[in-house]
Amino acid sequence: MEFIQAFILGIVQGITEFLPISSTAHLLIVTKVFGWKELGSKDFVDAIQFGSVMAIVLYFWSLISSIVKGGIEAIKEKDWQREELKIIIGIAVGTIPALIVGFLLKDILPENALIIAIMSIIMALLLGLAEKIGARKRGFDSLQIRDGLLVGLGQTLALIPGVSRSGSTLTTALFLGLERDTAAKFSFLLGFPTLTIATLYKSLKIFQLFQAQQLPDNIVGLLIVGIISTFIFSYLSIAFLIRYLQTKNTLIFVWYRLAFGSAILLAIAAGWQG
Repeated sequence: MEFIQAFILGIVQGITEFLPISSTAHLLIVTKVFGWKELGSKDFVDAIQFGSVMAIVLYFWSLISSIVKGGIEAIKEKDWQREELKIIIGIAVGTIPALIVGFLLKDILPENALIIAIMSIIMALLLGLAEKIGARKRGFDSLQIRDGLLVGLGQTLALIPGVSRSGSTLTTALFLGLERDTAAKFSFLLGFPTLTIATLYKSLKIFQLFQAQQLPDNIVGLLIVGIISTFIFSYLSIAFLIRYLQTKNTLIFVWYRLAFGSAILLAIAAGWQG
């Protein structure tokens, strides 16, 4: 059963990490509903995010390598206006706020169903507003350092359970006038360093607990299953969202978040402890 649980958690993590609906929220609700206390620990679900990191690298490998190569050439040629260099600086600048705030608040922010429900509804309304008033005229070649900073500031909201890293960055990017698929790509690229660092941090914590013999003997196998499952469904999720946003709007996610948050509120009102 534990291996089945690890596989299912990988599916949930993979699908919801990149769709603007909050992976933290869905993982927390799933583990609470089914009572998966051991594998539902934040350390485990954060560690299997490594599968999501690998999916970003594989899916965007040509784009990432092109940006890095262009950035290196720009530094060598002292071409400070080159597009790739601006994107790299923008991603770096946008990553700093999330890392600082995340480090300061990592043990403070509570995770409970009520907060998830409220934030899911609030972010649904903000995404709907961004969809309504966003200009959607700017492509990937128009990205500036300022975009990285502002989208990075938006990313800090994802530290609140129920907000969603991809949701907050996508919403901010749409407010800045980016095209939908450009907003999604930039959201993934900007979230990549933060996701990677957070995953490595949690993996180190898992390793320390394993050394102290505070984890089950089969934890390595469970992590492998969870990471593989996460990788597969993360890749599919990224591919789906990029293609979907090339021709369609984000309102399906707005309605889903409203329904998700409302369902949790109704369950709490009916006596569910969350």
